Amino acid sequence: MKHEYISICEQCRLLSIHRSGLYYNPCLESDENLRIMLEIDIIHLKWPFYGARRLTKELQGKGYNVGKKRIKRLMRLMDLHVMYPKPRTSVKEEGHKIYPYLLRDMKIVRPNQVWETDITYIPMKKGFMYLMAIIDVYSRFVVGWSISNSMEAKWCVEVVEEAIQRYGNPEIFNTDQGSQFTSDAFTGMLTGHDIKISMDGKGRALDNVFIERLWRNVKQEKIYINAYETGIELYQGLKEYFYDYNYLRIHQGLNYAKPCHVYNAVA
Repeated sequence: MKHEYISICEQCRLLSIHRSGLYYNPCLESDENLRIMLEIDIIHLKWPFYGARRLTKELQGKGYNVGKKRIKRLMRLMDLHVMYPKPRTSVKEEGHKIYPYLLRDMKIVRPNQVWETDITYIPMKKGFMYLMAIIDVYSRFVVGWSISNSMEAKWCVEVVEEAIQRYGNPEIFNTDQGSQFTSDAFTGMLTGHDIKISMDGKGRALDNVFIERLWRNVKQEKIYINAYETGIELYQGLKEYFYDYNYLRIHQGLNYAKPCHVYNAVA
């Protein structure tokens, strides 16, 4: 968005748009691949333990002429995390440091004790984008989110930095072992804020369970019932959803409280 007098950062602030998501248009694949990717996403939400072989059989049963090689490529593009012990689709970069999982048997008893993050594939009418969100585990409050057409470490760093500026430092930050999160830029940013780093165990299904539940909710309640065409439309739809999620709706897992009340945040 070019403007003679107002900088890009100031435009983003005025529009309440994260600057890292401003420049991006939906990624494009063939119409057939987009239909297949939507089917994969829906099947994955229902049966997250399905790998490429079973996904291929399911899709063939629905009339798609696909092979395992094609499905594996699309799964990598979607950054799917299959929930059983196997080589992960979120692949760490060679040489990147992997940190231990710190949350096992830990009692999470206060806000900003533990934040979790992940990235998920978002289907659109003519393309797709990626959504990153950060959730406070104790309150289920979404402290930050952004959309992009790539999964660069720089984007992930900016989203976390913005959340820290708004809500302060968490004590522990949990991620998977994806290359974005094991990168020196990302881990260095966290250690620079004196934040302990926790990473999911390889092949473990439940280490990042709260963010996985968030993906299920946002897709079933917002994404699948709308056909977003542009990044701006998607952004506005997600902005509305996350406001509702944080400030308006009660959550059974919080004893029917609202995340904002448990986190003690104001709109």
